[in-house]
Amino acid sequence: MGKNLPHHHQHQSKSNNSYTKFIFVLFFCLLGLACIVDLFWASSSSFSSSYLRFASNWVSQKPRIFVSQQQQHNVDDKIGKKKRFLSATFADLPAPDLAWEQMPSAPVPRLDGSAIQINNLFYVLSGYGTLDHVHSHVDVFNFTDNTWCAKFDTPKDMANSHLGVASDGRYIYVVSGQYGPQCRAPTSRTYVLDTQTREWQSLPPLPAPRYAPATQLWKGRLHVMGGSKENRHTPGLEHWSIAVKDGKALEKEWRTEIPIPRGGPHRASVAINDRLFVIGGQEGDFMAKPGSPIFKCSRRHEVVYGDVYMLDAEMKKWEVLPSLPKPNSHIECSWVAVNNSIIITGGTTEKHPETKRMILVGEVFQFHLDSLTWSVIGKLPYRVKTTLAGFWDGHLYFTSGQRDRGPDNPQPKKVIGEMWRTKLNI
Repeated sequence: MGKNLPHHHQHQSKSNNSYTKFIFVLFFCLLGLACIVDLFWASSSSFSSSYLRFASNWVSQKPRIFVSQQQQHNVDDKIGKKKRFLSATFADLPAPDLAWEQMPSAPVPRLDGSAIQINNLFYVLSGYGTLDHVHSHVDVFNFTDNTWCAKFDTPKDMANSHLGVASDGRYIYVVSGQYGPQCRAPTSRTYVLDTQTREWQSLPPLPAPRYAPATQLWKGRLHVMGGSKENRHTPGLEHWSIAVKDGKALEKEWRTEIPIPRGGPHRASVAINDRLFVIGGQEGDFMAKPGSPIFKCSRRHEVVYGDVYMLDAEMKKWEVLPSLPKPNSHIECSWVAVNNSIIITGGTTEKHPETKRMILVGEVFQFHLDSLTWSVIGKLPYRVKTTLAGFWDGHLYFTSGQRDRGPDNPQPKKVIGEMWRTKLNI
């Protein structure tokens, strides 16, 4: 018994020491916790005011959005695409500069006008002055002395824009087109002008009215192809012809011919080397806004193309030829035939894929009839559509149309009457 007593006292002493340490540690832990709580409470008013400031501003800020790593990758990719924004001038083609000389401007600005050259005289017909004003007269330019030398009226019932025109070297045939400003209805009326007497006569009306049909004299017949139908938007595929001679129709009615493979308005039509070519154009156009008392123009979907077709000598088959260097429209009077080739000035091409804005054309194209190939031979002073082109004494001329907004903006803006020329070495 005596030996066990000291051992018991030793064990109890150790237990007392452990208990004392535990109480000591617990005391300091509680003291530290109390300090932390006190500090938190002291700063709570500052935290609350900060939170209230954030909450009060939250409604005017975009909420924070948390995304996964894959979502962030997608966002970064979209931002990257925006950074890779397509230039407004992306459709411009490389082309040599031409030395352009400004000539006397036309008496009035014109959009969607028409023109015919007969020897040294250049007949410029009708067109828009503005969307609310159309012209009803002809201005004449003399290439010999570079002056605007005459003006005379068109028939009061003749269309004012989107005409189909052709000539045999004396008589100018005017087919269908839009009557009035904005986006008014077309007319089927057809007229012929004797340029020597400046007298107008009527011809049999077209079977149905058309806007800006491809029109040309070929093999003794006046051919009218495509254009837009009566609603101004639907492409027409019809092809009619009528025999004419010395300004008179030799038939009472138009004859139905082989339809054109692709319909629509604003395309060049050229008869050369006993071949008939139809170049470029578009499907769709502005339409009158439903219910508008002034037939206010309203944009619709358009497809511009660069297709080129040639009608065979028997008028039985259309042959598909190499397309223009880029889609091109509004070129019905923008061409001249020079040295076994066709020259085309300006026009409109496909809309910008991001901004969806119209893009004008600033190049001069040449179609080589021997090889049936295209080349880009120069730049215009600016991009411009519905130019009226002529050729005299080695010079390419153009006047009128609607030009761009500047070198870096190919969208259409001002309707012009300016005339320019450049020496062509082809």
